[in-house]
Amino acid sequence: MAVRIRLQRGGRKKAPFYRVGVFDAHTRRQGRMIEKLGFYHPLHTNEDGTTKFEIDEERVKYWLSVGAQPSETVRSLIKKAGIK
Repeated sequence: MAVRIRLQRGGRKKAPFYRVGVFDAHTRRQGRMIEKLGFYHPLHTNEDGTTKFEIDEERVKYWLSVGAQPSETVRSLIKKAGIK
């Protein structure tokens, strides 16, 4: 089974938020996730001006170790979080 770490879109029109999750590679964008790893709010900012982003570092490392492939966007978010 091919597994991907990718984003699942939520929110209303022009106000998105995303859940970071583990999905089977063949599921659609709004499909069922295997495990939720965190969230990403690109329009909301923290006190220091960065976007709101939270991810479970241990679970990401586990899924990467068993062969899950992150999408390009998630790869850049993981890099910004300092994982890997």
